[in-house]
Amino acid sequence: MTQPDIAIHTDKDVLAAAAAARLVTRLVDLQSSGNVPKLVLTGGGVGIAMLEQLRRSPARDAVDWARIEFYWGDERFLPPGDPERNETQAREALLDHVRVDPSLVYPMGADLGTGPSGADEAAAEYADLLRRKARPEDHAPVPMFDIALVGMGGEGHTLSIFPESPAVYETERTVVAVHNCPKPPPTRVSLTLPALRNSAEVWIVTAGEEKAAAVAMALGGAGEVAIPVAGARGRRRTRWLLDRSAASKLPRDLVPSIG
Repeated sequence: MTQPDIAIHTDKDVLAAAAAARLVTRLVDLQSSGNVPKLVLTGGGVGIAMLEQLRRSPARDAVDWARIEFYWGDERFLPPGDPERNETQAREALLDHVRVDPSLVYPMGADLGTGPSGADEAAAEYADLLRRKARPEDHAPVPMFDIALVGMGGEGHTLSIFPESPAVYETERTVVAVHNCPKPPPTRVSLTLPALRNSAEVWIVTAGEEKAAAVAMALGGAGEVAIPVAGARGRRRTRWLLDRSAASKLPRDLVPSIG
């Protein structure tokens, strides 16, 4: 298991800007090695703010956006273009403003009128897409993502995997429909933790004092059934990008200098 890499910033705005700068640097490094990075996007306030910071950054043009594969870690099962969909927010924040290759953008399915029952088919279709994109050297039914960005909730959920929910126990499927979520909207589609762990790097980006207890529990060794974000780990690196409030309950030996 990789040891977590923790960075703490003064507030959520500095966090979003710093995370954006780190992401540009990592994407440029990957592309300079001849790779087409596989990037998993997240929703949430800080996750979308990070994409907005990327859009505004002069450094954004150092990245060849047409040579990146874009995936999503989870999605709200709502109609196409709904403003609450993670895809819609990511497009408005960044993707509609840079020269992506539309054939390399892989959103999760939307509700085309089926209602909640359609989420299961959307999950199966995304799992099939990931299976087709996987290479033998990935040793998994999903591609090895280079960077997976995820957020977390105050109770420790990540992606759309909530504490004690059926999804947190999933060990075989890579994508699941999530019904009766404890926060709206109630129906979602989500990667599972085993699929997420087939990422070279997982970056957990979160802010706010309401997250502090779950952050401390996850980094203190809590199990993923109770605190699902504890199961968000990368093969090579697990990076926690926090603001001071979210880090406020960490033990002193885990607190690096604040940037």
